[in-house]
Amino acid sequence: MLIYLADEAATLKLGEQLAQHCPLHQFVIHLEGELGAGKTTLTRGLLHKLGHQGNVKSPTYTLVEHYQLTNRPIFHFDLYRLTDPEELDYLGLDDYLSENSLCLIEWASQGKDYLPKPDLIITLSYQNHSRNAELKALSPQAEIVREKIETIFSLKSST
Repeated sequence: MLIYLADEAATLKLGEQLAQHCPLHQFVIHLEGELGAGKTTLTRGLLHKLGHQGNVKSPTYTLVEHYQLTNRPIFHFDLYRLTDPEELDYLGLDDYLSENSLCLIEWASQGKDYLPKPDLIITLSYQNHSRNAELKALSPQAEIVREKIETIFSLKSST
């Protein structure tokens, strides 16, 4: 099912819903889509829902931003500028994968086999001046998350 995101507020709302329904154990989300498709906007919605008060910037140059929220480490990766997947070893990727971490990874294809398997893949795509989001669950926990979010958005679109 495609989720229609009419504007930035709808993309933020998707991030908020994701924050509400993600399990509290380790969970990896790959965010896919072209430049400007809304990956960081979605992340901003998630982080603000979890209590982050500051700015949320794309970690394009730093590769990762760490947020400690609600007793849970959240890592936002942007691998767009990664030139070699082996660089993830130098970054200490394994240190980010604690038992209760939430990892949001933009441009995961740049990391190839060095990244953990995602639980959920969210693909954002353009539709004129709006966006669509497609959620693909790759774990049983992610299937629950996907079903809840798609139900919420289908109810909103039918009203």
